[in-house]
Amino acid sequence: MQAPLPTVLGRCPVCGDELAVTRLHCGTCETGIEGRFRLGRFQRLSGDQLAFLEVFVKNRGIIKDVEAELGISYPTVRARLDEALRAMGFATGEDAPRPRQAQALAREERRRVLEDLRERRISAEEAARRLASAGTG
Repeated sequence: MQAPLPTVLGRCPVCGDELAVTRLHCGTCETGIEGRFRLGRFQRLSGDQLAFLEVFVKNRGIIKDVEAELGISYPTVRARLDEALRAMGFATGEDAPRPRQAQALAREERRRVLEDLRERRISAEEAARRLASAGTG
């Protein structure tokens, strides 16, 4: 019987920076692949963050059930969830634009681009490029 493999570290235990995988190995056919590979978002999490997310998923995201299982308050559940999301590279709370905010920002950017075009400060090609990159084209 083979011993279970240890969990892959996603962060350097010395400096805390993200680690890169440089070799992959198949235990069945002994194929080895070398290169530089990124770890997934979940490997960016600390052990505590991963344990929290396991409880969160097990409880289907029902915060009251997470509160009960972990014996923590609603604000603590939200704070831990935000912390895990940030560690995974997602915007949270005030960082994440709300749908209405995003729409308002897109409208404002479109208005500025069209004004610049009307005033001949930019070319039609530049206006088209800016509108497309802003997701308003």
